[in-house]
Amino acid sequence: MSPVTRYVLETVVTLLAIIALGALVLFAARRAGVGRVAGPLSLVGRLPLDGRRAIYLVRVGKTVIVVGASEAGLSKLGELSDEGLELDDAPVPAASPFAAILARALRRSDAPASGAGEGKPHVD
Repeated sequence: MSPVTRYVLETVVTLLAIIALGALVLFAARRAGVGRVAGPLSLVGRLPLDGRRAIYLVRVGKTVIVVGASEAGLSKLGELSDEGLELDDAPVPAASPFAAILARALRRSDAPASGAGEGKPHVD
């Protein structure tokens, strides 16, 4: 076996051993519960504003904190008392499917301008 072949083979075997060790460490960390939520902290809601900005509602004990997230970091926007606040039962608006939005847009663009029956016929 040439020295170059031996070197490449040792490098590949070492790389595979490092990958296997990393996978084993990740598996053990998940089994141990590393990274899981612990304590009285929970995410109540999220409102994305654009690609890099969002507003979060975070429940800490009996208080709900309004947090703004942007490229500059996190900032506390306000605080809500949990008394009389029913965030879990609030109706969540359903997202409009793309087909429904497209159908509405096409209906608007096909609507005849002023006058009766001029232009393209309206198709439903």
